[in-house]
Amino acid sequence: MSLTITSDTELLVQFRDPVTKERAYTQLIRKYQEKLYWHVRRMVVEHEDANDVLQNVFIRVWNGLENFREDSQLYTWLYRIATNECLTYLEQQKKRSSVSLSDVESGLENKIKADQHFDANKIEWKLQLAIQQLPEKQKIVFNLRYYDEMPYEEMSRVLETSEGALKASYHHAVKKIEDFMLNH
Repeated sequence: MSLTITSDTELLVQFRDPVTKERAYTQLIRKYQEKLYWHVRRMVVEHEDANDVLQNVFIRVWNGLENFREDSQLYTWLYRIATNECLTYLEQQKKRSSVSLSDVESGLENKIKADQHFDANKIEWKLQLAIQQLPEKQKIVFNLRYYDEMPYEEMSRVLETSEGALKASYHHAVKKIEDFMLNH
């Protein structure tokens, strides 16, 4: 099988053809799996949870791709699905444990600290702890902008929020992270 990455337009054409549908889906996964995995992982923290959420993302993609209207880029649509799956997962965790979101967030913070590679003196761990302190929306905006370097225009389509609101969320998130980094 060829390792050349097919354009999104070609993938969509191939996906809609019953003969090439599965191969196109496999290529789509190969093309986007790693980026989506890290997007999900930064939201749910644990590797196993990220894999479970990502599996749900790709099931939704398989079921919905035929009806994808191409109003946005495929990448934007995939990120929207992944973000929604993360929020659904976090909401289910909150309900399952019947605790407040802040308890779920401290649970995520404890998972980070329990990681065998955790070192509180390393800046990347401190950053992860700081990110976990953010409200959900700021966390998503920060991750998309900082890690994925997603432009506000694109983010606006993924999150269905105005660019101005996203810029404000990012600014507030950065300020909170700076405060956390300086005081911990």
